[in-house]
Parts: sequence; C-alpha cells; structure tokens
Amino acid sequence: MTSLAYIIRPSTPPSRIIPLARAVESAGIEEIWLWEDCFQTGGISTASAILSATERVRVGIGVLPTPLRNVALTAMEIGGVDGMFPGRLVPGIGHGVQPWMAQVGARAASPLTLMREYSTALRALLAGERVTTSGRYVSLDDVALDWPPARPVPVPVAATGPKSLRLAGEVGDGVVLEGSVGLPGLPAVHERLAEGRAAAGRLEASFPVIQFVSGGTGPDAAGRLRAELTAWGTDVADDAALAQYALWGDAQALADGVRRYGAAGVDTVALQPTEDDPDLERLISVVGAAQELLRTA
Repeated sequence: MTSLAYIIRPSTPPSRIIPLARAVESAGIEEIWLWEDCFQTGGISTASAILSATERVRVGIGVLPTPLRNVALTAMEIGGVDGMFPGRLVPGIGHGVQPWMAQVGARAASPLTLMREYSTALRALLAGERVTTSGRYVSLDDVALDWPPARPVPVPVAATGPKSLRLAGEVGDGVVLEGSVGLPGLPAVHERLAEGRAAAGRLEASFPVIQFVSGGTGPDAAGRLRAELTAWGTDVADDAALAQYALWGDAQALADGVRRYGAAGVDTVALQPTEDDPDLERLISVVGAAQELLRTA
C-alpha cells in the first residue's frame, strides 16, 4: 500500500509546528516530512522537537543540504536523534539549492562528487564504522561515532536530473522527489534509478520512492494549487493538467490520487499544502481520513 504523509513546510512559523504535528498524529497520519530552506527552520532541530512532542509519528527530512553540513556533524545528529527516538527519523540528504549554497559560501563545484563522497561516509559512520577518507570534499581522519544507531537508519537521497537520479540509485537508501516530477516524470525517474541500482549491484535491495505532491481541500483548493504551481513554472492550465501534479478535494479524492501515484511506483506520497492554505488543521483532518481509506481498501 502506498502511504500518505503530511508536509510541514519550513516557512511555517516555529510557534505553529508542534500544534500541527500533534494534529497530524491525532488524525492517524503516520509520517510528517520536513525540509531545510535557507533561511527558515532547521531540519534536525524541527524533527527533534516534533519527535519529542509526539508518541508514534515518524519524521522524514527531505532534505538536509550536504554542502551546508559537515558529514560528521550530520552523523552525530542522526545517531543522537535515533538513539532517543529509535526508528522514527528518516533523514534525507540532497545537493541543496545552489544559489543559497553560494550565498553562505558553501556551493560545491561538483555537487555529484560531493554527494557520492558524503553519502558513502555518512552511511559508514551510521553503521558504526571507523572512517578515514580524503576526498575532494569529504575528509575524515579516524572518525567513529560514540553513539551510532543500534539498527540501520535509511538515508534517502533527493534527486531530479538524470545524473542525480542515477547516483541516488547507487548510493541512496531511497529517493525523495520534488513536486515538479509529477506523474508524467515518473517513468524516466524509475529508469534512471534502475540504472544506478544496477551499476551498484543493488537491484534486490529495498528502495522506497518518496514523492512530494502539492495538495489541498476546500472549494478554492484547485485555484490555489494552480497559482502556486504556475508560479513555480509548471504548466497546469486546466484541471486535467493540474491532476498530473497535485491532489485536491475530499478524502476519497485524495485517496484515489494516492493510488494513482502508487500504481506509478511511488511508495509514499507526502502531501504539501500551498503557502496560502487558509486552514491547515482542516487539511490535516482530510488527509487523515484519506489515509484511513487507504488502510481499509
């Protein structure tokens, strides 16, 4: 069954995050997804606060920008959070938005090289290994975590372009896809991921696909979604085109949309509200009802 998660955007005022997270858990939704945008809320701090304020919900971060974070620090934070909340953190990593990385003096000349080095070192550290490596971007000298996770922590990789998708298939424990992929882009995504997994001999390993999808409910939902997606450069001139990139309507409509993504090879649909959604609690309630429909189908 394809699962349905809810996204708390990093533009959400910090004072609103915990009430929304508790509403998500109360609605029966099993996962919350976050991400880091410069210069809004931090992924690890927000995830930790949500995990502390809830009892069962898992928190995915899609994603932590690798140029912004030393790999040892990322490993320390993941290991610490997983030790406090075992199995409830899914920490994704990505290239970061390049203009923002340049703005803070962290832009990498070769994001693909950085990702390969970073993901390899991070997975080794989280596995409890002692790591020495000297790469173009990642250098570690006899580094090991005092508190590595007691069990494997999956680290999915965000990717959009063909080269990034192949690399995600090689080095990631899954992939995080942004909303611009939509249903039309999924066949090419799966093809590139399979190429990377085959090159690494990983075709038999579990490889979840997490897809961010814009969503909403209420009579004005389609209009809000169309305006936001159009502003991002996606051509959604009519409802048929919009339905390729967004989900809206009541619980049944959302559940039916999630099933379409499931049929296209997506394991988790993370529903992203529009920036101007007037009633996030109402949307969370509808997403929870859609999740129940998916469970009982």
